[in-house]
Amino acid sequence: MAPAGPLTGLRVIDASTVLAGPLLAQLLGDYGADVIKVEHPAKPDSLRTHGHQRDGHGLWWKMVGRNKRCVGLYLGDPEVQDIFLRLVASADVLVENFRPGTLERWGLGWDRLSAVNPGLVLVRVTGFGQRGPYSARPGFGTLAEAMSGFAAMTGEPEGPPTLPPFGLADAVAGTTGFGVVLAALYHRDARGGRGQVVDLDILSPLVSVLGPQPIGYDQLGIVPQRTGNRSVNNAPRNTYRTSDDNWVAISTSANSVAERLMRLVGHPEVIDEPWFSSGAERALRVDLLDGHVGEWVAARTRAEVLDACERADVAVAPIYDVADLMADPHVVATGMITTVEDPDLGPVRMQDVVTRLSETPGSIRFTGRAPYADTEEILRKEAGVDDTTLANLIGRGVVA
Repeated sequence: MAPAGPLTGLRVIDASTVLAGPLLAQLLGDYGADVIKVEHPAKPDSLRTHGHQRDGHGLWWKMVGRNKRCVGLYLGDPEVQDIFLRLVASADVLVENFRPGTLERWGLGWDRLSAVNPGLVLVRVTGFGQRGPYSARPGFGTLAEAMSGFAAMTGEPEGPPTLPPFGLADAVAGTTGFGVVLAALYHRDARGGRGQVVDLDILSPLVSVLGPQPIGYDQLGIVPQRTGNRSVNNAPRNTYRTSDDNWVAISTSANSVAERLMRLVGHPEVIDEPWFSSGAERALRVDLLDGHVGEWVAARTRAEVLDACERADVAVAPIYDVADLMADPHVVATGMITTVEDPDLGPVRMQDVVTRLSETPGSIRFTGRAPYADTEEILRKEAGVDDTTLANLIGRGVVA
């Protein structure tokens, strides 16, 4: 039996699509919540077709759709809305990412939702939030990565602004939203409060994790520039090529690590320089320091570099691709990647629950299911829909 999670007994309705909302709901499900995935009867979540497929099954969906039961409902239909509200009445959390005003146009605004369930936490995921001049714009993570300052400061100094090759902004928003939902539930359950609306836009969380850019600009007029893999806060900090054509990353955020590194690479003389004790001052002399480190690394294999740095207590890591990651002995030993049985693909490996709790660790109980796999069971048993009504709704195409 899968170990219980701390959110066991919580009911979540995930009516969102790619990617922040579904990730938030996945995290809640990983920690034990019962998640009902609501999709359009004719147009299921396009995340199912994002990325690589095997035998017609989306691999990304198998991960983000895990621990979710799937039902097909067209929420614009009045009869379906009544059924949806029955599900909402027993839910703790509802996640949606329609354009602002869509739920209201369907008659499913906060006033109606909270009337049937005063304890509901409604998470509204959008590109730019429920208010402000951009609120009606379509929003994707790429736009947040562009507007937040991330792209402007990412890449080589002479190169173009660089976007991440994965859903960074959506992932940051989803994980941030997970924490905010727990805060809202704590307010409700531990403080005797009511349910409330979480206005989760994709831009704000990414701005929040990019460090002191706003205050730096406000107080000093500083606009961060692209520095490649270097840092303006300390040096050496870079990626370095080894003699066997691999790469390693080295960081010296702590002065003591910087001292140990320069002794290791054979240049202890720089440690006595008056500027060396300041990370920012070392960053001004990055060419000198990177030259010393890069020359030392280039003369050794990756294994030799890693071994020497470990013995010298220098912060180092190999630059991995996913194949390297999944073979790493620490990743294997800690269960960071786990194996789950999938009815379509057999055993599949994916990321496990992100952080393990000692008493209620949570689990992956099943992988992402087929579209509408649980519609009949959910509507019959949990919404009280009789067979005749269900057949009629399916025939009209508003339920699948």
